[in-house]
Amino acid sequence: QVQLVESGGDSVEAGGSLSLSCVASGHTTNKYCMAWFRQAPGKKREGVSCITSRGDHYYADSVKGRFSISRDNAKNTLYLQMNSLKPEDTAMYYCAAAGPCSSSWPPRQGSISPLVGYWGQGTQVTVSS
Repeated sequence: QVQLVESGGDSVEAGGSLSLSCVASGHTTNKYCMAWFRQAPGKKREGVSCITSRGDHYYADSVKGRFSISRDNAKNTLYLQMNSLKPEDTAMYYCAAAGPCSSSWPPRQGSISPLVGYWGQGTQVTVSS
């Protein structure tokens, strides 16, 4: 059993930056691929970024060049650095233990549930114009 707890969500102006963190506890393993998903009101949940245990990372086209995912395996912590934020980035952001993580990221809608083992509770990011 693994618990994931996100933090760092806030309300910021367009063009600003935020850094999200996700701390894993319980029966953790660094073999997990980790990922960030997000869901805006009225929209489906979408994959934002994933990272392998070795540090290979992949992004959705909508955030490439603006977001950066990283992990500290010694601290069981996942990060998401978000720069140049846009109003369309407004969403609840969820940490997940998910795999596989590859160049095929993001997963299609029907593939999200089968690949996620654990979800965090979410942290709200709001970007105002």
